[in-house]
Amino acid sequence: MKYKNDTIIIREFTPEEFPLFSNLFDNENVTRYLPYKTHEEYKEMFDKALADYKEGPFSRWGIFNIQTDDFVGMCLARVFLDNPEQIEIGYTLDENYWGKGLGTEVCKALIDYCSSLNHKKNIVAVTDLDNIGSQKVLLKSGFSRVENLEREDRELAYFILQKE
Repeated sequence: MKYKNDTIIIREFTPEEFPLFSNLFDNENVTRYLPYKTHEEYKEMFDKALADYKEGPFSRWGIFNIQTDDFVGMCLARVFLDNPEQIEIGYTLDENYWGKGLGTEVCKALIDYCSSLNHKKNIVAVTDLDNIGSQKVLLKSGFSRVENLEREDRELAYFILQKE
């Protein structure tokens, strides 16, 4: 995935950018709603992202500030683990970029990307029940809230964007 507008660029990570990726998850406010917690898990996620670039079309990508080239966060699109007939999108932003509309920009870029793949699959997203900010972004981006998703140890807010 490559995306660029006046504010951000979304692109593949380079192998040298693992410290950027890893540092994003050092902030407890950023990881508060995420299931991953260890450095090893983040390394595994990053290595899988690099490998996924060769496989396509799904992976994790870096989000960068177009003006300063600062690292803003990461986003993903993948086959939804809970339902392989759906595509899941998600993003994690550095706390310095919260509340600036970037979540909505990233979400719309991911929707456009997934739609361009011509899959006949619905696009979905899940958030922690307490992550109201991300839930507002999803609703603003055209998603509908459906029943909560039950996983073995937690319940998540479940959103779906119906294919037209």
